[in-house]
Amino acid sequence: MKKILSICRRDFTSYFNSPIAYIVIAIFLFIAGNIFWMAYSNFGNTYRMYSQYPWAKEDLTLAQMVFRPFFMILSNILLFMIPIITMKLVSEEKKLGTFEFLFTSPVTIPHIIFGKFLAAASFVIIMLLTTAVYPLLLAIYGKPDLKMIASGYLGLLVLSLAFIALGLFASSLTENQIIAAIISFSILMLFWVINWGSRNIQNPKIADILNYLSIPDHFVDFTKGVIDTQHIFFFLSIIALGLFLTGIVIQSQRWR
Repeated sequence: MKKILSICRRDFTSYFNSPIAYIVIAIFLFIAGNIFWMAYSNFGNTYRMYSQYPWAKEDLTLAQMVFRPFFMILSNILLFMIPIITMKLVSEEKKLGTFEFLFTSPVTIPHIIFGKFLAAASFVIIMLLTTAVYPLLLAIYGKPDLKMIASGYLGLLVLSLAFIALGLFASSLTENQIIAAIISFSILMLFWVINWGSRNIQNPKIADILNYLSIPDHFVDFTKGVIDTQHIFFFLSIIALGLFLTGIVIQSQRWR
């Protein structure tokens, strides 16, 4: 465990040795803040519009009009940002020639994989935690559905971890960070849109498989306050697949 944490600490620190980390966090906070403000403003305007109709206001809740769109749009932002976060994890090591040093040091491939995965995960968790100020403010001045908010953040967490695992795999395929980001985004986009043509497929089994592999279909329930173990198992499977494929790639490169 110490070896994993040592690699994690080294890679996590390296994020902040370049301006990329600060730029990514700043952009993420700027977009997240604007999304939340627009959603909350829309809720306020709609609530005032229906102020004369008490029966209609019952369906206007912070959960439905603010946090659901907030979490859904954040998931889209992570689709673009996590490839940038993961692109350097392995590719930079290859380019600088330090990957061979890791192979000769007293660490195993699982140590390297889990250490780098935890480093990127820690960075993304910090990004997500910075947005927690929004529900905290509403909790002070209002009564938001805390269960739904917790479910939404859990969904963002497992979604992010799945993205990181696939991004780590993409980074292991090349020593060019830009290419790694492009491969990562392409893989994530495939999982994002894989079910778009399922309605036109006549074979129901193939359509069901495509629908099951669709990441948004597994994420949307979290934004409704529903925590389904089936969805959690799906994201854990994606994480395991990404880490497993990374291990295969690194192992094959080790013996070249």
